[in-house]
Amino acid sequence: MTVSGASDVARRATSWVSDFQKFISRGSVVELAVGVAVGAAFTAIINSFVNDIVMPLVGVILGGVDFSTLSITVGEASINYGSFIQAVLEFLIVALVLFWLVRAMNKFWKKEEAKPAPTPQDIVLLTEIRDSLKK
Repeated sequence: MTVSGASDVARRATSWVSDFQKFISRGSVVELAVGVAVGAAFTAIINSFVNDIVMPLVGVILGGVDFSTLSITVGEASINYGSFIQAVLEFLIVALVLFWLVRAMNKFWKKEEAKPAPTPQDIVLLTEIRDSLKK
């Protein structure tokens, strides 16, 4: 490799590092990383709520039926359809819990948004001047 070829490789490597630094320091990448981390923590909370609070209540309502043990055997294969039913049921419960949570948060935010912002004094004064000029 010639000296000019080596410097070309070094220039490309420096350009790559510079581009990567610009990419990683953008706000959207950092916000995405924070969102993923918060989402993972929130997932643990939702899973605990569903598995430790809701599912035992569902079990009591359904008479202690545990769908995850249901299966049929076809030849040498075991088809565990109960695990699928359990997963669908847990998904629906998680979706319902998230729906309630988002709905409650939206109602709270609407109440916050419903408060009218006070009109700045200069706007009030200009409105009064306009109204008096119309008369």
